[in-house]
Amino acid sequence: MFTAIQKNVLCAGIALAMAGSAFAGNANMSRVMVKMQPGSRGNVEATVRAAGGQVHHRFDDLNVMAISVPTQALQGLSHNPNVEYIEEDVVRYPLALFNDEASTGNPYAAGQTVPYGIKMVQADQLPSGDFYTSNRKVCIIDSGYDGNHEDLPRGTHITGEYDSGTGWWYTDENHHGTHVAGTIAALNNSGTGVVGVNSNNALKLHIVKVFDASGWAYSSSLVAATEKCRQAGANIISMSLGGSLKSKTEDTQFSKLLNTYGILSIAAAGNDGNNRMSYPASYTTVVSVAALDADKNWATFSQYNSQVEIAAPGVSVLSTVPMNQGSRSVLTVGSVSYKPGDMSGSAKTTVTAPLADFGIGDKINTAVAGKVCLIARGTVDFNTKVSNCKNSGGVGAVVYNNVAGGFSGTLGDGVTSTIPAVTASDTEGAQLKTQLGQSATVGVQAWSYAYYDGTSMATPHVSAVAALVWSYFPNCTATQIRNTLNKSAEDLGPAGRDTKFGFGLVRAKAAYDRIKSLGCNN
Repeated sequence: MFTAIQKNVLCAGIALAMAGSAFAGNANMSRVMVKMQPGSRGNVEATVRAAGGQVHHRFDDLNVMAISVPTQALQGLSHNPNVEYIEEDVVRYPLALFNDEASTGNPYAAGQTVPYGIKMVQADQLPSGDFYTSNRKVCIIDSGYDGNHEDLPRGTHITGEYDSGTGWWYTDENHHGTHVAGTIAALNNSGTGVVGVNSNNALKLHIVKVFDASGWAYSSSLVAATEKCRQAGANIISMSLGGSLKSKTEDTQFSKLLNTYGILSIAAAGNDGNNRMSYPASYTTVVSVAALDADKNWATFSQYNSQVEIAAPGVSVLSTVPMNQGSRSVLTVGSVSYKPGDMSGSAKTTVTAPLADFGIGDKINTAVAGKVCLIARGTVDFNTKVSNCKNSGGVGAVVYNNVAGGFSGTLGDGVTSTIPAVTASDTEGAQLKTQLGQSATVGVQAWSYAYYDGTSMATPHVSAVAALVWSYFPNCTATQIRNTLNKSAEDLGPAGRDTKFGFGLVRAKAAYDRIKSLGCNN
């Protein structure tokens, strides 16, 4: 199963990558850009390869190549008469992790958060209250569904299965299935939570629970689950799951579902960041979904191969998790409210006390007793920093970054701290240092929502868009809807279909307009 890469894990990885130089990866290699004299590319490239280097990009119009070479070879290369200059291939990284917005009341009721993916896939451009979505049914094969969630549909149009191994469909010990369901159908209800792609409480859902808290199942369980979806009358099967090995039985089943029963199956491309195939996504009768970030960049964890068909938001996706099983961090100092990152393992509590400098947090210092510790990242691990703060008498901790940008971290497995701990960016840390002595409120609060990353999060965007568009044109076949989504996608990356983006970003309004003007077959 492609369990979501938690936000804290991904962001920690990004921050670690940024902590190194632009040449991170192999300490003996340097990544640079080389400006060459006109007509000398062949000679320079031969020199690079002879030195054990690698060419990453060629910009012929600029007479520039991006290369990696052994660091010891740089001096000789700089004296090559065919080389005009050498410069570091400096790092670039996203400046925002997510672009969610507070609803202003149009088109969604006020007091909710609109996850960035909703607008990216154009769900907000179709009538949010359209009743036609009641003619489609999406079957979610996952870890269940929190039937008591404040922001998820309830009623007779939400059905599911009991499984002797995993239990009732309306419970979710893993959290993954509830997050998927929220992206598909979180309610447009004033003042509560988020909105999904189909937010009008009309779309039919059928939940098949194949995963328990352990988070894995057999191929045969998946085949059995798809049969339950078929028997329940599903039009679409959404699967944020997969594995690296093929199954002839699975392949035959998905072919039958599409070609005999007209059911559209959609699955996650995988989170290993390589070009390996994943199944069921890579069967020809299943739509394979890649992940994008809020800036429509390819997510580096998203698997890329010839079977990737379409892409959707999959980085820092905000959606539902079982009630009060998520958490959110808060930080206010003086009159300034910050947006802190999460420190998993932190106690879920809130404190208010003066802000005090605790350096890098590598030793006990009783001067912070009764205060909130402001701690620089680096030298020792997060758990040591927070433990030293607590053992010094500190009542809360804020760890700020030592490189550009924000981050999230972990104190270990489970709840490992008795005081609340959050994170801050480097710029926020600099500002916080000017506020020492001011009253600081720091806390980690129970929440029924969470940010997850993964092709698992991209998949429900595509499943939900397919249901939304298909609901307006129920006479179209599953294959026609599939083709329309591909033809109306926003082309990203190289022109045409490619291994990272497929046909591009799925777009609800563009697909709707295409069928409206050209019909199902075009």
